[in-house]
Amino acid sequence: MASRSTTSEKRPGFFSQLRSLYSFTKAEFAWLPWLLIGIIVAGIALGVVVGFLIPPLAVWSIILWGITGLLVGILAAMIVLTRLSTRAMYIKLDGMPGASGHVLSTSLGRNWVASDMPVGVNPKSQDAVYRVIGRGGVVIVAEGARGRLTRLVNDEKMKVQRVASGVPIHVVYVGHDEGDVPISKLSATIKAFPKKVDRTTMAAVVKRVDSVSQSVTSLPIPKGIDPNRARAPRPR
Repeated sequence: MASRSTTSEKRPGFFSQLRSLYSFTKAEFAWLPWLLIGIIVAGIALGVVVGFLIPPLAVWSIILWGITGLLVGILAAMIVLTRLSTRAMYIKLDGMPGASGHVLSTSLGRNWVASDMPVGVNPKSQDAVYRVIGRGGVVIVAEGARGRLTRLVNDEKMKVQRVASGVPIHVVYVGHDEGDVPISKLSATIKAFPKKVDRTTMAAVVKRVDSVSQSVTSLPIPKGIDPNRARAPRPR
């Protein structure tokens, strides 16, 4: 009788994921422990105060409200930790080759079709162009120096215009110069484009554009903790 395979990887548990998220965030914000402790202490203090103010005034009532405040403080601390981890991720990704692809493939949701692989790339400078298709039209995301990206952006625009005439085409430059969009606001900027394309047209555009796309050399995609995926699961 064949023995069962023991090589399958186990998914990280609740506390393992929580430790990873905490360590990742603390590496960027050294004051994180004090903030989390402060939030929990404030929650306990709030619970105790409520216990004093709400009758009947008794020791068991104060203790009960104190425990409630503790739980509320822990929940608030986890929410703050998750949000700070998002900020830490964007700080680490900022300026790294492939950062745009990482954000596009993990944070846009189902209404947009995107990939972490660029559709146009300059192997020497690592300037890259990514394409996103959704209800807002086609978005060309350019990562690198504007002057060197002109040809890549124009080539992609012409390719899209040939097979998706009439569909809005937006160009977003990722960076910190005037008119650029910071990596931390890339997802929000794309989602803010008005919906001009219905779902049927969107699906057709995806097929047409993919049919004329060519594979390009991949860039090293930076690895980091995606807060949406690293969030600790509910205990079973």
